Parts: sequence; structure tokens; C-alpha cells
Amino acid sequence: MLNLSLEKSSSRQVRLYLGLSLIVAIACGIGAFAKAWGQEYLIQDDARSHVVWMLRFLDPELFPNDKIIDYFQSVAPLGYANFYKVFSMFGVSPLLLNQILPTILGVITTGFCFGVCWEILPVPMAGFLSTLLLNQNLWLKDDLITATPRAFFYPLFLAFLYFLLRRSVIGVGIAIALLGGFYPQGVLIAVGVVIVHLFWERKQADPIRNTNDSILITALVIGSFVLFPYVINNSQWGDVINLTQAKTLPEFYPGGRASFFTDKPLDFWLTGDRSGFFPQEWFRKSFIPPQVFAGILLPVLLKYPARFPLAQKISRSILILPELLLVSTGLFFLAHFLAFKLHHPSRYSQHSLRMIMAIAGGIAVTLILDAIFRKINEKQHNIFIKSGLVVLVFLGLCYPSLTNRFPITNNVVGEIPLLYEFFAIQPKDTLIASLTDEVNNIPAFSQRSILVGSEYLLPYHQDYYTGMKQRTEALIKAQYSPNLAEVKRFIQDYKVDFWMIEENALTLGFVQQDDSLKKLSSTVTAKVEENLKNGQKPILESLTDRCTVLQFQNYIILDANCLLNS
Repeated sequence: MLNLSLEKSSSRQVRLYLGLSLIVAIACGIGAFAKAWGQEYLIQDDARSHVVWMLRFLDPELFPNDKIIDYFQSVAPLGYANFYKVFSMFGVSPLLLNQILPTILGVITTGFCFGVCWEILPVPMAGFLSTLLLNQNLWLKDDLITATPRAFFYPLFLAFLYFLLRRSVIGVGIAIALLGGFYPQGVLIAVGVVIVHLFWERKQADPIRNTNDSILITALVIGSFVLFPYVINNSQWGDVINLTQAKTLPEFYPGGRASFFTDKPLDFWLTGDRSGFFPQEWFRKSFIPPQVFAGILLPVLLKYPARFPLAQKISRSILILPELLLVSTGLFFLAHFLAFKLHHPSRYSQHSLRMIMAIAGGIAVTLILDAIFRKINEKQHNIFIKSGLVVLVFLGLCYPSLTNRFPITNNVVGEIPLLYEFFAIQPKDTLIASLTDEVNNIPAFSQRSILVGSEYLLPYHQDYYTGMKQRTEALIKAQYSPNLAEVKRFIQDYKVDFWMIEENALTLGFVQQDDSLKKLSSTVTAKVEENLKNGQKPILESLTDRCTVLQFQNYIILDANCLLNS
């Protein structure tokens, strides 16, 4: 197990290290699953937006005429949506599948990462260390755990890299097609890598050149085919927002639902979650992951093959790493230039960097270990020294995963079962209006529609955002209106069935302290605050006792019909 010599690498060693790699992936997945164990009401944060709508696959009568659900269904990639739909046909709930998938995706990602590393340096330990770093990298961020489109990028893109290095025309074509169905932005990166990779290999022998030409044509044809619908798509939700419009919306600033802009240039360009080049978790934790240091060290080690003899065994396939970095960097700046037309710029750099640094870091550590082991081999009883060194290196590489929060899940736990049960027994066409944060959980835990919710107030498509913003402001005005006629008109206009408020929500002190209310609409909230200061009392305050149908903890549910008949 401790023999790193390329010449002595056996199939048994390959199976051993591949098995260890898969065990690490499974362990990370089980660790994430264990955090959710025993919770009756639990869902991953992003799944509230990108998975809950799929409950329609099991029951088409759910969420009728629900603008929020319709929107997220319409923007879901077809391959991703149909993948969940197939399992729904066999009775598997999308919410259950969403909890199982991260481990499966992690195992597939690990297998292809091991394969890519083997094509670069066919030493089993290099593959193991690379997959170890990659798994740690992926579970430090809530990407894989979401089982949403971005979670599928890693296994599919690593499959693409593996087949490209193996010069498999069919494999490359299938991988690009799947990327188009699950994560369309990945197609741009893949096609770019194919072009750059084959350009650098243009002087190879004729047989290889013919294969390369076939790969290039396949990538361009399939890439164009899968992206064409997105190019011509006229969304029912209006045009994608442009840079000028985005700069006027609070949702794009710190604390907003789609926080993008900031007055700190380094944060904006380097570490911003949506705008930055580097993965945010590398620099905003109490540690910098070891793959960052090790990955940067690899180019230095390659300049000294005499000191690191194993470097001579690295194949030309290692060029795939700088090629991927080059393409990702170019697309990152292009996405900034086109401002939201290609969605977030970070999608083109951060995913790639996680893979690049993991593979480069694993190879770098392997080269260093090999050099040290060659020195140790001259001494007696070196097996004990080797074992101790391997343990120290393993612990050094794994220290970020030893924190209490690893793996990162960002799960949302429902803490008001009685509330969810109450709404769940209401008719399926029930509509709930509320300004509380808890209303964001109702679609997932009760399978009932809500009028608005801060979690779903995305500003990327103009018509959708405008409609949601109008609803939100209308709800704020009605909730704090002293005029019963305005309240009734609101209920009739939006066909509201229940109105959920928090205790003391109708008081001046609550409005002044509730930051979430200000985020929904600072201008309307300011007007409400002014009216309350002037002594105006919301009419709902006098109707609460009469129209309350459920009061639990600090939440009060009002019957809209009762309000109409008041």
C-alpha cells in the first residue's frame, strides 16, 4: 500500500486505492445524510426552490395556478427535470430522491476524478489523494448536497474530461449532451476545453488527428444542439435583467436574495459567491484548504524532475488542467461582460477551480511523498517511518473536514409541525399570504401554495420579479392598512384563503426591528412605519380575535373568509 513506484503499481493496488476513494465519498454522503436523520420536516435550502415543484409529478393537482411553482418549473433544465420525473413514475418522491442523490453523485464524481488523475499520473495513491481533496472540497460547499442542477455538474464534467483524455468520441458526445440537459453552462466550458485541448495537440500523428477532428466536430454539433433552445427561448417571464436594471434593485446588494454587487472590489472580483473568481469557502473560513497550497505547488515541483523523479511519469494529459483554467477564466470575464445573460460569472470559474486544485494538489502531494520515500528506503525499519508519515499527511490534508460543520448541508428544519399539518389538510387550491420567513417552508412541508416568499423573490426575469414585487408590496400595504375595504380588496384580488402573521407583527416596535420586512420592500415598509408612528392602527388588529383559526407558538392564522365577512 505504501509503494508509490509507478513500475510496481499493480491492479490490486489500483483496486485498493479506488476502493478507498469510493469509501471516502460514501462516508461524506453518509455524514450529510446523518445530519438529517430523525427529522420529520427537513429539506435542503435550495431544494425548496428547485425540487418542491416536482411534487406535481406525483400529484398534478398540487399548486394549481401557482406563479412561483410555475416559474421554477419553467427554468429547470429538461434533463434535470425528467431525471426526477422518471423516478416519480415509480412512486419515488422527489424530496426523498433529493436526499439520496448527493451520495450517489459523490461516488460517481469520485470514480471519474480517479480516472482523470490516472490518465495524468498512473499512480494509485495520486488518484486517492486527488479524490480525497475533491470530496473535501465539494462538501465544504452546499453544491453536491443540493442535488439540484449544479450538483450534477461535477460527475458529468469529470466524465467529459475522462473521455476527452481517453479520446472517446462517443463518451465526449454523451457527456456534453448530459451537461446540456442538467447544467447548460457546463457545455460552454466543455466545448471551450475541447477547442483549446485539440488546438494544442494539432501536431500529433494522423490517426490521433483524425480522432481529434471527430471529437471537435462532435463537441461543436452536440454543444450547439443542446444550447440552441436556450438561445432562441422567449421566456414567458420576460427578458433577463441587464446590468443597468440590476444596479437599481436592492436584491442584488449585500443581504439581498441575489446578492451580487458590493463596494469592496476584492470581494466582488475574487471571493463573491456569485461574482467572484475563487470559491468563497477557501477564504471565508477559519482555514484555507490544503489543496489550494498543494495545487499551487505543483508547477514548482514539475520544474525539478531530478528531485521529484515521479514527475517524469506525468503524461501530457496534465495540460488539461491549465486548459480548463484558461477556458474557465475566459468565460468568467465573458459572463461579467454580458451581465446575467450567462447567469453568474462564478459558475464558470469556481466549479472548475475546485476540480483543478484537487487533482493538482493530489498529484503534488504524491510527488513529495515519493521523493521522501526514496530517501527513507535507504534506512532500516522504514515501514514504520512511512506509516507515520502517511498518517501525518492524511491528517494534514483532512483537517478542514474535522470541523463540526463538515459536511456542509444548509438543511432547513421545520420546527412547527402543527402549522404544517393544519395547512396540509386544507384543499389543494389553498393560497396562504404571509410576510413571515416561515411561509417559505409551507410549499415543502404542507404542499400548499403561498402568495409570496422571500426565498422565491428572484430578480433575474423581469416579468416574474415585477409580479412578485407587486404582490409583496400589496400584501404589506394590506396587512398594515387601517381600511377594511383595502384588506377585502386584496383578499379578493389574489384569492387568499389564509393570512399568517406573527404575534406583535402589527405593532410599531415589530416593524422597526424586522429587517426581513425592510428587505421585501424598504419604501413601503418606511411608509408603514410612518403611519404607525402617526397613530394609525392596522384593521387586522381588531379582527384577529374573531378570525383566528389557529394560534401556535408566535404564529397566528387568520381565515380570509372571516375577514371578508367582517
